[in-house]
Amino acid sequence: MAIRILVTGGTFDKQYDEVRGTLAFRETNVEHVLARGRCRLDVRVEVLMLVDSLEMTAEQRAAIVRACAACPESQVVVTHGTDTMVETARAIAAAGLAKTVVLTGAMVPYAFGSSDGLFNLGSALSFVQALPAGVYVAMNGRWFAWDDVRKNREAGEFEALLPG
Repeated sequence: MAIRILVTGGTFDKQYDEVRGTLAFRETNVEHVLARGRCRLDVRVEVLMLVDSLEMTAEQRAAIVRACAACPESQVVVTHGTDTMVETARAIAAAGLAKTVVLTGAMVPYAFGSSDGLFNLGSALSFVQALPAGVYVAMNGRWFAWDDVRKNREAGEFEALLPG
């Protein structure tokens, strides 16, 4: 069975704009990551948007939920900015889908070469095949239930809310 990858942007897809000296979006890096990682899974990549998650609107978040619900695949990976990833996971969980949805992203842009994005996407693809229906966040080689995770900005990683 195929896995749907829904691309929404975030640091994962940012590239350095030499003219402006800023990070910007041009295109998704997901296809490059899959090729570099020698992915042999049947995946369908769908670009929904390329936005910074701090600038994501309620309408864009609703579009992500609709895309998760509408796709025929029961296993869905969403690439997303890390700052509001948990908020989007909450919205997807509220939809009560009978699917396994795993959100992932990167702390460092893939284009920089030292990104955690390749590892995080690979982990998310593994977790989406192994976890039961539900909504999860996959970062730093770990998976978290959507309601038991937060971004620790000081440590630069995701962690469980509850001890243990």
